Amino acid sequence: MGAISKSRVLSAAEVKAFGDELDSLRKDTLATVGKKEADYIYRVRNLVRYTEIAGRSSLVLGWLPPFWLAGASLLGVSKIIENMELGHNVIHGQYDWMNDASLRGSNYEWDHASTSASWRHSHNYLHHTYTNVVGRDRDVGYSVLRLTDEQPWKPYHLVQPLSAAALAINFQWGISLYDLELENVANGTRSFAQLGADLKPFAQKVLRQSAKDHVFFPVLAGPSFLPVLTGNIAANTIRDLWTFGIIFCGHFTADAEMFPDNIENETRGEWYLRQLRGSGNITGSRTFEFMTGHLSRQIEHHMFPDIPALRYPEMAEKVQEICARYGQHYNTGPFTKQFATVVQRIFKYSLPTRRKVEASADVAIAKVSSVMSMFTSPAAESVAA
Repeated sequence: MGAISKSRVLSAAEVKAFGDELDSLRKDTLATVGKKEADYIYRVRNLVRYTEIAGRSSLVLGWLPPFWLAGASLLGVSKIIENMELGHNVIHGQYDWMNDASLRGSNYEWDHASTSASWRHSHNYLHHTYTNVVGRDRDVGYSVLRLTDEQPWKPYHLVQPLSAAALAINFQWGISLYDLELENVANGTRSFAQLGADLKPFAQKVLRQSAKDHVFFPVLAGPSFLPVLTGNIAANTIRDLWTFGIIFCGHFTADAEMFPDNIENETRGEWYLRQLRGSGNITGSRTFEFMTGHLSRQIEHHMFPDIPALRYPEMAEKVQEICARYGQHYNTGPFTKQFATVVQRIFKYSLPTRRKVEASADVAIAKVSSVMSMFTSPAAESVAA
């Protein structure tokens, strides 16, 4: 489905062996997780705090352009690190083994308009369980974009390049709305009672986030209200654009495959293959990897979502070697290359693709044939007579 697979078809025995090797890699890595990872995540948390303090302090002097630029940039960096390297990974339970309540996945609340509880359901459960399974993984297009032939085309998809740009600029707000599953309420698969149960925490989190960045800190700054307000908006936009780019490169490049909804009897090896073929990595420096929350190693994240992301670069070397031996395509490339194919995919599926056009033509021909048969059937001829 979607992208044509560049991977060799494996026998059942090869699939099992492939899965066993990756399970062994997982086990060996977990056995060595300890103080190094604990010290690391504490340093990350401190960095988030220090960059936020520096950014917000600079914005107080934001009437001076250099301070505004520095403040907005530092605060944007702080929000990126908090969302991607700290929040996202902690919410996955990567540091639950530390028994630190402040870093437990079920407790952590991040600096994002989406509640961590709704994120755990839509992302940790639905997305990571049904990765790129069309009709089950709601992250395929986020209920707004069409990114594969198997998603039915609708006229509003014609403007999806603009919709994608709007989503990128307002990514945290788009995700918070997306978590409400409004499209399922509209089609009747989600009740208004279920929606109502989610509306209260949704509204509380949205109001808290908006009040913090748009009211509390600007008012606290007094005469610097305006530069602080605009700096906070700019910082959120920086974070939203960055996270959109990284996440879309991890899931919707040209080589990212989509899958039919027939995974009920999926084996462990087949699950690993689906994670591999439905994901994409981004090459870059160690600083770049850090700023992506190590989601530049999206393949490894999908295979090992609860292992501290700090370990993904070393695991990636072994994963790539295993994939090469089994003839499996390892989708990776620089950001510019990967994101270019994402943009291409967004534009491509904004139009009725050939398969959709052919299917529509078949339906039209069938309807015309049905109508024509009414005038050529024996019953119709007897009436005419």
